[in-house]
Amino acid sequence: MSEEQPNNPLHGVKLAEIVQTLVSTYGWEELGRLVKINSFNNNPTIKSSLKFLRRTPWAREKVEKLYLKTLK
Repeated sequence: MSEEQPNNPLHGVKLAEIVQTLVSTYGWEELGRLVKINSFNNNPTIKSSLKFLRRTPWAREKVEKLYLKTLK
């Protein structure tokens, strides 16, 4: 962990890594059920999902929470 943000478990983790981990763990179909956003349900790709998540703070927050829950 970095000394700059010792209490932030997401510090240094790229959004692309988060999405790739979730897709490999759950698959697109299950991920679309867990986080109800269109980029996971309709023609899902890593690229389209990242584009949406970077512009949509509420969706990114949900994905980050699921990622942290998955790591536990």
